[in-house]
Amino acid sequence: MTAARPLLPPYPTGWYVISLSRDLAAGTVKPMRFMGQDVILYRTQAGQSNVMGAYCPHLGAHMGYGGTVRGENIRCPFHSFEYNLAGACVSIPYDSRIPPKATAQVFPTQEKNGFVLAYYDSSGSTPTWDVPELDRRDWTDLIATHWIMRGHPQETTENSVDIGHFTETHGYNSVEQLKPLTVDGPYLTTQYAMRRPTLGRNIRSEFEIHVHGLGYSQVDVEVTEMGVKARLFVLATPIGDEQICLRLALSAYQKIDIKQIHPVLSLLPRRALITAIARPTFAGFKHDVEQDIPIWTHKRYVQPPILAGGDGPVGRYRTWVKQFYTEFDQQRV
Repeated sequence: MTAARPLLPPYPTGWYVISLSRDLAAGTVKPMRFMGQDVILYRTQAGQSNVMGAYCPHLGAHMGYGGTVRGENIRCPFHSFEYNLAGACVSIPYDSRIPPKATAQVFPTQEKNGFVLAYYDSSGSTPTWDVPELDRRDWTDLIATHWIMRGHPQETTENSVDIGHFTETHGYNSVEQLKPLTVDGPYLTTQYAMRRPTLGRNIRSEFEIHVHGLGYSQVDVEVTEMGVKARLFVLATPIGDEQICLRLALSAYQKIDIKQIHPVLSLLPRRALITAIARPTFAGFKHDVEQDIPIWTHKRYVQPPILAGGDGPVGRYRTWVKQFYTEFDQQRV
């Protein structure tokens, strides 16, 4: 029997990835679940993405099933009410008078780094911080996958500060903390180095972790002896009370010194080689996440935790996360 999570509030404040940008063509409308609600994700003809409550305020039709994009508006399939990006009804085909309460719920939406992100705050407050924009010019397109699973973004993100599980769950060795955990408002960062047996060698990698809220984690990875660099994204988005969509994505740095990996490889086309490096690198990280998934799925939230000396800064992390909950909820985390 799966243990309950009676203490952990399900929907922390923050930015959450709801789609890859490339998966949302202009004129597309998609029904989705987000923060326990039915929503629609759509892209206008001019290319603007938007996340809106799924149900038309008029008579409740679900606009994800038969709703259509009309220029910069979304049109309900039932009576053809049209709503703009702010959620305001702007057109009714059979009445020039628009009811003032004909307004759909919208979530702040932005696109960065190849992702569509939506912002959630239980109080309805507007965002006070953003996910940073990355320079992607010398990086490959994203390789990505996702899982729908029982879980919580606080617990998946906690793995980034759980030093003990790097050795015991994932088989790393010689773990070093290169930079201490530091926080700045909703941003948390730290850096580790560790080794793991790969292809008969004990390969050293460095991991610089950048956490922006509980839904967006970027890990800058460098295999120092080979000069290989990658950006790994771990993106947990709540869709129901105990259910998340966990996305994993990777982008590899293209301007590497191929001879540093192996002189023979310099004879291969650069694009093919970068792909040959990126895909097994992604497969390795995907394997790590698949080791974590059964633990996340079946664990229970323990507060306060009974920590050992080598666990890492879990206590500081637990203090940092309180900012993403209401004052009432803070007493439960």
